[in-house]
Amino acid sequence: MTALWWTESGPSDAPVVLLLHGGGMGAWMWRDQVAALRERYRVITPDLPGHDHSAEVPFGSPGEIVAELAGLLGEVSQGSAASTEASTEAGTETGTGTPGTTVVGFSFGAQLALALAAAHPGLVARAVVVSALAEPMPLPGLSAGLVRAAAPLGGQRWFARLQARALYVDDEMFDDYLRTARSLSAADLVAMTSANAAFRIPEAWARFPGEALLLAGAAEPRALVHGMRELHRRLPTSELEVVPGTGHGLPLQRADWFTQRLLGWLGQAG
Repeated sequence: MTALWWTESGPSDAPVVLLLHGGGMGAWMWRDQVAALRERYRVITPDLPGHDHSAEVPFGSPGEIVAELAGLLGEVSQGSAASTEASTEAGTETGTGTPGTTVVGFSFGAQLALALAAAHPGLVARAVVVSALAEPMPLPGLSAGLVRAAAPLGGQRWFARLQARALYVDDEMFDDYLRTARSLSAADLVAMTSANAAFRIPEAWARFPGEALLLAGAAEPRALVHGMRELHRRLPTSELEVVPGTGHGLPLQRADWFTQRLLGWLGQAG
């Protein structure tokens, strides 16, 4: 059984949508998307290692986190199978089982979604990759040093407020953001930042057989947007959209637009 804390919403026999939050955030960032998706989908929202309710789960390597997420999907799949069997025994009409999972990830969660889809195409039928850093940023060592120096400030309300605004976290979510910032240890924060900077596109991504939607904000760092275009180049069957006037925070900055874009794509893909 997975050590991650996670919640689910929606019918237990519906298609699964796994939502992976960005670094320094939590499952709470998907509030608007969960509310819209849960009528038609079984929505799974974990807190990643070191974050919020999963603060006691060791951060580990990205590969270890992907393995943990694959285990979570296996756990969810078993639950779906049990639900289908129970419905059949009760005489309830059912389909042929739960369709393949859609994994949606933002920022660090998008890197994990990408790696999960590439490593486990049998578990993941569709991937939505939002603002994944897929190419190195300038001076990664300096960035890690700055993160290490600023880590003690993360739990300070005034500093968290500045960070929340930069990430488009609204006032209703601020207490969630502050709680998560206080739960994330300095060691885990530095490890996550280093893993984020070291991420490279998996070779298996070019062979991903499922459907993929790639989204980025036009106002994000140039290296990030270029990397998203490279993801599309390596998997030409994917769909890429760079959204004008949007920074690094698309699911929160343009929440209504993002939710409708996701719903529309899922409906078309399904």
